[in-house]
Amino acid sequence: MDVVAYYRVSTKAQGESGLGLDAQREYVKFAAEQQGWVVMAEFEDVGVSGAIHPLERQASAKAFADGRPVVVAKLDRMSRDVEHIAGLMKRYKFHVATMPTADTFQLHIYAVLAEQERTFISERTKAALKSLQMRAASGDREAAQKITNRSLALAKGRVSLNRTKGHNTQRQQADERAALIKDAIELCIFKGANTLQAVAECLISRNIPTARGGQWCPTTAMRAMNRLGLKLNKV
Repeated sequence: MDVVAYYRVSTKAQGESGLGLDAQREYVKFAAEQQGWVVMAEFEDVGVSGAIHPLERQASAKAFADGRPVVVAKLDRMSRDVEHIAGLMKRYKFHVATMPTADTFQLHIYAVLAEQERTFISERTKAALKSLQMRAASGDREAAQKITNRSLALAKGRVSLNRTKGHNTQRQQADERAALIKDAIELCIFKGANTLQAVAECLISRNIPTARGGQWCPTTAMRAMNRLGLKLNKV
């Protein structure tokens, strides 16, 4: 089956480094080899938010106008908005490399569940704080102490933030660097790397240096994965 590929990164830094785009290309290539897809054209949006409707992005609009099925590395590269996904399903055919055999119904369910989980996390946090405030207002000393502790922690955090601005800048740079290689690490895991050593070797094979320009080892791989919240697949 002839298809076209679409890639998207949210920041220009990701586009300039090539790391995010390269990983997406490998996802699509890997799935294409398994599914017998032939990628006839590639389209990419750089520095474009996933909140923008796919048909309002320059490269994405061209991909769908091509007429052939569109393949993306992961569903969130298309959009994080369920309405966007549902609308596209009614008018176009597209596939996701990490779920190559999923039909439109399954993709829709996945998108709904992902959005619902994000909503639930936000709502649970707000509900817990509101409940704590109500208990404190009714005379619950423990709840009142928790609110006081929370306020003190936030205040302390703001003071600490001002005092350690330089360190925060360093941490921000480390976070930004880690974000650039997130897709690369996820791809290594997706393709079977199930130990820290295997992840390190995978990154080395892809000529991706560490933040300091050195080679990867299990320890540096673990630090990067912890910063990104990534975990190895259980065997």
